[in-house]
Amino acid sequence: MNELLITSMPLLLKGLGVTLLLSAASIIGGTVLGLLAAILRSSRNGPAIIVARLYTELFRGSPVLITLMFIYFGVAYFGYDINIFAAGVIGLSVYQGAYIGEVFRAGIEAVPKGQWEVAQILGMNKRHTFLSVVLPQTRRIVLPPLIGQYLSLIKDTSIISMIGMSELLRQGQSIVDRIGQPVAVYSLVAALYFIICFPISRWVRRQESNRSLLS
Repeated sequence: MNELLITSMPLLLKGLGVTLLLSAASIIGGTVLGLLAAILRSSRNGPAIIVARLYTELFRGSPVLITLMFIYFGVAYFGYDINIFAAGVIGLSVYQGAYIGEVFRAGIEAVPKGQWEVAQILGMNKRHTFLSVVLPQTRRIVLPPLIGQYLSLIKDTSIISMIGMSELLRQGQSIVDRIGQPVAVYSLVAALYFIICFPISRWVRRQESNRSLLS
């Protein structure tokens, strides 16, 4: 087991680095798309609401693997090249953005309507009201479920191995194919995912506990 650990860790750590980079890029992309979808859903513009709702329902109602396959192979079908990393980031961002959008929408709607009215009485326009009054409150409301969605995204990066990316799970599979011992190797893979996700989940619980004490 010790020899396996020594020989496997460099490859696994390399895969871990790819997973972290992929996760960070997808979290940024998914957050931007999700916030945009939430803003459109919360607007009074009929066509914008329809577009945002179609986006949300489409991707929440389909498997993430289908989204990744469609982007990676669909782009090639139309005669364009896309590397695996870009396809993974786009696929995860678009897919998770639909879920993140619902988290943000719930947070926006949880802000009392009176906040909008008071801001308008003070002479603030809608854009300034949203950025200075509503969004800061929304951020506090959505933080725990938003982090939970980020954790789900990090674990979803393992699916990128299905289109050939050498992230953490793919590196584990390559080690198993070469030397066997799948239980030991996948235990290491699971431990590395745990090392990433557990501190984040503990931080979220601590934030929720602090918020409960303050309230």
